[in-house]
Amino acid sequence: MQNHTGIDTVTNNQISSRDILVISRTFLPKEGGIEEYVYNRCLQDSQRIIVLTSSYPEAAKFDRKQLFPVYRWYLPQFLKTGTLSSLAKQIFNLIGSFVLAIQLYFRYRYRYIEWSHGYDFPSLLLLTYLLPVKCFIYLHGNDLLCPLKNPVFKAIFYWTLQRVEGVVCNSSFTCDYLKQHFDITTPTYVINPNIRPEKFGIKTLADLNPGTLHFQLRQKYSIPENAIVILSVGRLVARKGFDRIIETLPKLLAKNLDVHYIICGRGVMEPELRSLSLNLGVENRVHFAGYVPDQELAKYYLGCDIFAMITYFDTADRSIEGFGIVYREAGFFGKPVIAARVGGVVDAVIHQENGLLVDPNSPEELINALTLLCQNPQLREKLGQKGQELAQQQILHSSIYL
Repeated sequence: MQNHTGIDTVTNNQISSRDILVISRTFLPKEGGIEEYVYNRCLQDSQRIIVLTSSYPEAAKFDRKQLFPVYRWYLPQFLKTGTLSSLAKQIFNLIGSFVLAIQLYFRYRYRYIEWSHGYDFPSLLLLTYLLPVKCFIYLHGNDLLCPLKNPVFKAIFYWTLQRVEGVVCNSSFTCDYLKQHFDITTPTYVINPNIRPEKFGIKTLADLNPGTLHFQLRQKYSIPENAIVILSVGRLVARKGFDRIIETLPKLLAKNLDVHYIICGRGVMEPELRSLSLNLGVENRVHFAGYVPDQELAKYYLGCDIFAMITYFDTADRSIEGFGIVYREAGFFGKPVIAARVGGVVDAVIHQENGLLVDPNSPEELINALTLLCQNPQLREKLGQKGQELAQQQILHSSIYL
């Protein structure tokens, strides 16, 4: 399909078959959890889908390869961070999504809109009145927090929820959180994110050689072959809990456990995490991989022994973990998971099935869980196998139309 930056001519066949407009403020090739979720949703019904999203550098090449048309409204790339830039982005997203959605309706006569997140919802509210289509809204966690910050936005968001045909949540936690704060009668659905092997540059796990990748990862960071490697993947922000794992390393080493910790990601916390490692005397055990492209992540997942991320609710930033796709990704590669019993993580990690859940505020629970998995390769194997089973499960998004 061609990339579309405007509304061009389409065939009668396209008009008749493409009846779902998926609208998302961001979309691949921009990497991110929501972007991956929305893309996987589109692949399930590629013959019915039209995508409307914002512009992004180098997107034209990606868009041309897709099985569905992609339209993009203009979003200036010079808008980076700061209050004014955020406000300007909001305006571009609100106007761009609204105007192009109407133009695309007269081109395709689509019957449904799937608003892929809880952001920019005033545009969706207007569209529910102006277009003779059925609308659904998706919620992922943090996007549900935004309207709660302001009573006016909360009222408009509630109005929007009442107008749509259904609300799709990425986890049971997100769904429960929604119902705790909004008394709605609108039908709700829970559809967890699913894993797409192509994200990692493969079609199946059979395309990879685990032994080779295991060796290469250890060689790259000068880690002994028999050492236990703990892995985390994510933005280096406080709520991801990287510091809590680093703080366990001296105690694990005191138990004669040869452990190393690899962190994939970048962010504002890196200097603080490096300083913490140095102060605890484990700077040679903590390895900062920096940004790792998706197609290289397979090496890290396959090369590690344990995947651990101890996220927690950040009251200062009002940020929560709506699901935690990295836990399922680790499971896809057959790795056991240690995670915090918080938010939507409990949907991704089932205690003692594909991983171990701990209290994020209990260092003792975390140390005990890490010690158990470090010392028990049979348990690591058992949890990893169940993780692979769970990672292959998926719910069809078309179920919301039944």
